Amino acid sequence: MTVTALGVPRRLLDLTLDGEPVRAPEGTTLLDVCRAAGKGVPALCHLDTRAPASACRLCVVEVEGSRALVAACSREAEPGMTVRTDTERTRHSRRTVLELLASSVDLSTTPGIAEWIEEYGARPDRFGADATRVTEEPVVDNGLLVRDHGKCLRCGQCVRACGDQGRNTFAISVLGRGFGSRVGVEYDAPLTDSACVFCGDCVDVCPTGALSVRSEFDLRRAGAWDEPAQTVTATVCGHCGVGCELALHVQDNEIVKVTSPPDSPVAHGNLCIKGRFGHQYIQNRD
Repeated sequence: MTVTALGVPRRLLDLTLDGEPVRAPEGTTLLDVCRAAGKGVPALCHLDTRAPASACRLCVVEVEGSRALVAACSREAEPGMTVRTDTERTRHSRRTVLELLASSVDLSTTPGIAEWIEEYGARPDRFGADATRVTEEPVVDNGLLVRDHGKCLRCGQCVRACGDQGRNTFAISVLGRGFGSRVGVEYDAPLTDSACVFCGDCVDVCPTGALSVRSEFDLRRAGAWDEPAQTVTATVCGHCGVGCELALHVQDNEIVKVTSPPDSPVAHGNLCIKGRFGHQYIQNRD
């Protein structure tokens, strides 16, 4: 029997997962139950630091008594629930979702997606080459952040991070409807003319790289981005006395990106413009 880790004491629920009895705290999502039990349920738009988006639909599982497959990231565990994660029905659904996503969105910078496509035998070309892909050039209207609409899933995680689940700046939102929808700013203006404070928190929550820092974008375009060769050094931001934790991503002895650990007790993965982008002085030899 698998028991998930406890934080605040909560009532324990007994349920069945792939034929095995498991126990989980009340309020735990099925995705957390699956991960605690070592089940490889894929999830593209889910973040532990944000409320479930339930947008990508890759994490669907079968729940006995439910007519439709349910999103494991948002469905909470219930006592006596019987859950199956690796049935032909779930695999068929995930395979189709992967094919639809890969045929309409550029997933070349999405971590783990190639392994999932291989695992589920997805064939994105089944719907035609680049069936409904956005062909416009990435939006480079400032020196810090780049928006590539061709990689956007419209999961809304960046909007949440900029809004009521994060910065409360509300600089970006989902504009339009259907295939014409996109993440942008009011009146489709440049970021420099918006309420954006250039904290870069939206970049950290983007699952596909549709939002990226300018330094990473430039290196990728030049074919020089080499993530396996990068080192990550933990430090503390020195711009003020708050003490936000930083992770410096270094390639060829140059800082190419700055992030913050999501489990940081101080910043919780969030940074300001100085913490994320104010590191050029370190490499200024003058």
